[in-house]
Amino acid sequence: MIVRQCIRRALLQPRWCSPHLAARCFQMSTPLSCTDSVQRDHQSSSPPAANKPFFTTPIFYVNSVPHIGHLYSACLADAAHRWQRIMGERDTIFATGTDEHGLKIQQAARQARKEPQDFCDEVSQEFKRLFKLSSIGYTDFIRTTEERHHTAVHHFWNTLVDKGFIYKGEYEGWYSVTDESFLTNGQIQEIDRGDGSTIKVSVESGSVVEWTSEVNYMFRLSAFKDKLLRWLETNPQAVQPAKFHAIVTHWLEEGIQDLSVSRQRDRLPWGIPVPGDPSQTIYVWLDALVNYLTVSGYPEKKRLWPPTHIVGKDILKFHAIYWPAFLMAADISPPATVVCHSHWTRDNFKMSKSKGNVINPFDRLAHYTADGLRYFLLREGVLHSDGDYSDTKVSALLNAELADTFGNLLSRVAAPTLNPQQVFPLLDANLFPSRPGASPTARSVDEDYLLVNSLHRLPEIVAENYNQFLFYRGLEEIMTCLRMANAFVQRHEPWNLAKNPVDRPWLDSVIHITMETLRVCGILAQPVVPRLTDRLLTKMGVAEGERGWKDLKCFEALSGESKGCGGRQLSGDSSVLFSRLKTESRR
Repeated sequence: MIVRQCIRRALLQPRWCSPHLAARCFQMSTPLSCTDSVQRDHQSSSPPAANKPFFTTPIFYVNSVPHIGHLYSACLADAAHRWQRIMGERDTIFATGTDEHGLKIQQAARQARKEPQDFCDEVSQEFKRLFKLSSIGYTDFIRTTEERHHTAVHHFWNTLVDKGFIYKGEYEGWYSVTDESFLTNGQIQEIDRGDGSTIKVSVESGSVVEWTSEVNYMFRLSAFKDKLLRWLETNPQAVQPAKFHAIVTHWLEEGIQDLSVSRQRDRLPWGIPVPGDPSQTIYVWLDALVNYLTVSGYPEKKRLWPPTHIVGKDILKFHAIYWPAFLMAADISPPATVVCHSHWTRDNFKMSKSKGNVINPFDRLAHYTADGLRYFLLREGVLHSDGDYSDTKVSALLNAELADTFGNLLSRVAAPTLNPQQVFPLLDANLFPSRPGASPTARSVDEDYLLVNSLHRLPEIVAENYNQFLFYRGLEEIMTCLRMANAFVQRHEPWNLAKNPVDRPWLDSVIHITMETLRVCGILAQPVVPRLTDRLLTKMGVAEGERGWKDLKCFEALSGESKGCGGRQLSGDSSVLFSRLKTESRR
């Protein structure tokens, strides 16, 4: 029966029952033995191959306050970094920060009637405040106005000059102030303004361009076309997902031109001057990209290099073409991976200030909590396609999965009426043996072992998805196991077992299996909802040193290896794991 139900649920509600589980259920006409699962656990006790333990977000431009897209980038990087810590990595870097130079900053500061540095200080602090409220646990917050960064940029510039990849020349072309980039004729289009006049704009961003002619420094980007193509061809993971890998390859095949890497300082004084030429300011993107070297300790060292960059699709070209070429020119390894994510719409409309539909992340954090907003972004965000935000959707998801599925399961088994001694109870192996029918007094049924076997497989499946930044798939697998555990509780009706003292050993066994499911799922969900899982694991007596990959071996009491967490005292915290939300639309 449960096999048919699971397959039916997978077909009708694909986000509520994963394809992995549907396939597993289909194969399980006879449940696998728990002994087989324990053996697999033992064989896979080493963490799966993972990414380099050096993660970065883009450094965020401080021409305006942070928005939900900035937070999404930070959540992806933070979850990846936390996952590496869970897998045993201790020497790690997770860098984020603010990009504080360039014409847009200069103009925004002037409009705000503030000095550029004062303006940058204020907005940069807002990013720090957002990340603190959102449990973003970075190891380094870099600002491009810091002295250490100026030192790194000058050293990097001089290296490119010494190697012959920077030359001085006259450049003219279409320039976008908004994008801070020169564009070719093929990258612009003429549009009608509606009043009989026309303007030229960037095809990609829609920003207005103007014809500019000036003397500045050029980088020999065209010399790196073949090297960049080989880098992509030999490294399928160089740019993820595959959709964006193909886009970058297409850009290169179309051809790349030398890149202007400085601006006249009389037009752009707010930036790092070119070494030895005070008439020029270093191009803001060359300046900004070097931040990744700065946080690694460059120029003295390059700790944990190369990094994994998490970026939005609007800045993919800078990270997947310009940056690797800069690094190759300096004889430095290109990034390990550029993970590119798509954008967020609101109620299926593009967010914009003019429409008044931009999401205020501070407001949503106050309403949904840090765990709630992180969970929604990582559960609903898909790298290759734009995600759609709606307050109704957020409330519905959090109520269904964090409040009902996760929180309600803990409330059931920790309730004083069912668990008066407030313990992680012992399992009776005679009542719940390692495999169906192994004990003449067994009260477990075949369907119960679907949960047992699914939980044994869960760590490897989640790790596979987390390591590819597919957090939504990992969470889907976790939720599937938690729903199976809720069905397990419903099937055995512990509230009725509590009425008869004779049933106490079996009731304890039911609670043990459920708490073991919560423990494993809690450890695996830590990268996404760190505060919620801390309360969950603390409640069940799981110490901070018992929350890593090595602690994911589950149902040890079933195999007779040990009693697992059985017998531990629960903490006195009786707060609700996640409170239900009213479904409402917010401005």
